[in-house]
Amino acid sequence: MYADGFRGMTVGRTLWALVIVKLIVLFLVVKLFFFPDLLKRDYDTDTERAEAVRHHLTRGL
Repeated sequence: MYADGFRGMTVGRTLWALVIVKLIVLFLVVKLFFFPDLLKRDYDTDTERAEAVRHHLTRGL
């Protein structure tokens, strides 16, 4: 039943494509501007990053 409905869509298929493209662009913009990679920016090596995460996780306990 659903497969026949999707096969018969003409305008709906275009709208679904538009929605998917819009969501992809929205998530990319949100990730780039609102969630920068702070660990990579503030620490040079993986060891320093791991130590910083460990420190912040155990500091509150």
